[in-house]
Amino acid sequence: MITSFHASKLFPISRSLNRYYHFKPQYGAFINGKEQISEKGSRYKLLSPASGEYLCDVINTPEDQTNEAITIAQQVFDSGVWSKSDVRHRGKVLNNIAEAMRAEVPRLLELEVAQTGRPIKEMRAQLGRLPEWFEYFSALIRTHEGTVPPFSGSYINYVKRVPLGVCGLLTPWNHPMLIAVKKIAPALAAGNSIILKPSELAPVSVIELGEICKNAGLPDGVFNVLPGYGEPTGRAICSHPAMRKIDLTGGTKTGRVVGKMAGENLCGVITELGGKAPLIVFDDCDLDQAVNGAAFAAFVASGQTCIMGSRLIIHESIYERFMTKLADKAKRIKIGNPFDGNTQMGPVISSASRQRISGMVSEAIGQNAKVYSGACVPELPHPFNQGYYYSPTVLGVNTRMHIWHEEVFGPVVVGVPFRDEKEAIALANDSPYGLAAAIWTKDVMRAHRVADDLHVSANINCIFHLLSNSFFYLGGNHLDQ
Repeated sequence: MITSFHASKLFPISRSLNRYYHFKPQYGAFINGKEQISEKGSRYKLLSPASGEYLCDVINTPEDQTNEAITIAQQVFDSGVWSKSDVRHRGKVLNNIAEAMRAEVPRLLELEVAQTGRPIKEMRAQLGRLPEWFEYFSALIRTHEGTVPPFSGSYINYVKRVPLGVCGLLTPWNHPMLIAVKKIAPALAAGNSIILKPSELAPVSVIELGEICKNAGLPDGVFNVLPGYGEPTGRAICSHPAMRKIDLTGGTKTGRVVGKMAGENLCGVITELGGKAPLIVFDDCDLDQAVNGAAFAAFVASGQTCIMGSRLIIHESIYERFMTKLADKAKRIKIGNPFDGNTQMGPVISSASRQRISGMVSEAIGQNAKVYSGACVPELPHPFNQGYYYSPTVLGVNTRMHIWHEEVFGPVVVGVPFRDEKEAIALANDSPYGLAAAIWTKDVMRAHRVADDLHVSANINCIFHLLSNSFFYLGGNHLDQ
């Protein structure tokens, strides 16, 4: 049985964080324009990664409710109320969503910080740019023109882009709103219907986005949000025969499972999976600039990003100086209350995540990795001593170590020296992961020469500051993209 749920009472929590955060007692699926609570769905407690405190209950969307949501999304698509609407109308609604979202940023910001533990300064900068995605795709569809490819004879051959149908979007916990919006905006602009499953670790802000879109004029049933675990919710979405596209941001193991399930129905799949981004630092670089860039790339979001600069490849003549300066900077990073505007780094997402990070660091130390900083749990006052914090860690390693090859997904960066350009390129490409790299040098010709030989997208003398920009591209020719 499915019942509608409308919360009239919001309650304050986390007094120890010096603020009141307003979560509803429970969150369920947003389907056909309203939040719905399934009596069949199991529930779990959402906890603050910063303090371990209780935030709210979340309902795990059961398979029958998932199937119902997909059926509704397909019916709405077939009706043409959105899929066949004039692009000027769709563009206007997207602009309305952008305007409504911009007004809600302060509230969404608190939800994001509370459920992820990301510092408020970090998340304020990120969320402030997100409405631009809707504005960008609003402009794009209103100005897009088809193409007329050459064709022999007295024929006209033209290409017209049309919506696919129901698209399944699976989003992660590290950038809940950012990655959701990056997927939602183009899918809506094209006229598709959406089934979105946010991560079970940070679903609340994305569920709230459903109501924002509805109030901005998006027809009911076009955008649906189904919180829950991979089983049963994710499986039911990816294996449903009505799905026309699956777009996943997540881990490599999950990507393989999702690809296999979707492939049974010949459903197209887009994945953005793990990362082990290399930063190549040549001896002619601006050392302070490179160290600052490496620190940002390594420790933003507590190292929990797919493009985290996790492998430092440093010319041997400046290796020790670079690693020492980076470690000194890491030791000065302020860790603690994510709602404190002075905090520079928050916790990792869960106790299990911290245990995995600690285990990988301990293994590397056992293999004679050199600890330049961190490699421990920081001492923090209550209640943050109950959170899942890990100190910013800089390690000197060798390329035979497990930690050089595998994604840590935490505030841990490893470094090795190189002799010449050829070795630097070989070290950078020594990874199954794709996505991004950075090159630090004052030699313009070398920078472009090296970038051409890398298997991933390359940044030159800068780090991935453009991630929230709607035209930023990441990619490469690795399998794990």
